[in-house]
Amino acid sequence: MERFPVHPDEVTAAWLGDVLGAKVTSVRWEPIGTGQVGDSVRFHLEGMGAPETLAGKFPAADETSRGTAAMFGLYRKEVEFYRQAAPLLDVRAPSIHFAEVDEAGEGFFLLFEDVGPARQGDQIRGCAIEDARAAMRQAAAIHGPSWGKTELLEAEWIAPPQDLRDRLASMYPQAQAIFRDRYAATLEPEYMTICDELAELSALWFGREDPPQCLVHGDFRLDNMLFDIKDGAEPIAVLDWQTVATGKPMTDVGYFLGCGVGEAIWRDHETELLDLWRREMKARDVCLTHEEVERDYRLGILHGVSTAVFSAAFVERTDRGDANFLSMARGACSLARHRNSISALKKVL
Repeated sequence: MERFPVHPDEVTAAWLGDVLGAKVTSVRWEPIGTGQVGDSVRFHLEGMGAPETLAGKFPAADETSRGTAAMFGLYRKEVEFYRQAAPLLDVRAPSIHFAEVDEAGEGFFLLFEDVGPARQGDQIRGCAIEDARAAMRQAAAIHGPSWGKTELLEAEWIAPPQDLRDRLASMYPQAQAIFRDRYAATLEPEYMTICDELAELSALWFGREDPPQCLVHGDFRLDNMLFDIKDGAEPIAVLDWQTVATGKPMTDVGYFLGCGVGEAIWRDHETELLDLWRREMKARDVCLTHEEVERDYRLGILHGVSTAVFSAAFVERTDRGDANFLSMARGACSLARHRNSISALKKVL
């Protein structure tokens, strides 16, 4: 494999010209986004036959975040998603110009279309119901086209390491200890109780082996979405595919309705949004009743709890990160309490 850029300073006009088949005379970049596992930038190009702007994504500058991503194969997953899965789905993801990862899974570079101007989803501020509806349509645009597709569900690139479940189960109580120490004075006690209970059931939570039904995004929340993209020409784009996996669709749906939009939305619109997702799935010839998804939905909500806890413990700590993880935990735990998700998990025994 020839060497490729792994930092925006390494992206030259000549390199871009070769990739794009254009004459690029100059390039400059600026940081964009709020990601903590990878660093994203916007490139400004001058020349003939090249777009004015492109977006790029690179390994996180923070060593802890970068090490976590490499350990769990997150960079390789995202590159392979754009290479192999995105063309087969209906989801609106940015089109790709270059996607490469090194053999160790530590260095990568994604170069894709700039879908701006757009409105960045904000986990902390939440969203309006129209944004939540747009997200539910995109969830079905992932789940429906991949439903039962062997070439995706059994692809080598998406298969987790054989020992991943055991590693996660053993690491999770440690993560919860860090989470509790950090946020015990901030997170409501009834919500911290949910986090503690899930840590006590970590072997069961991470050891479940339900047959996968489709692809799932894995981190389907507002910070990974752009709204009113292309200056309002399209409603939404979904970003950050490093956590893509095979599984049950309610992993994304329960996660989004809990830690994604929070109590202010799900209190009034939970049933509406679930019904919208089912209609979108039916339009793709996947017909599911409320009863068929109820158990998986109650479990899927807990994905928001475990993701908030793990992320807080094992990525770079920032002020915004603290606010973000608390927002995720509050939303997920409030819905988990409402839906008795811990009880649903115990019934798996």
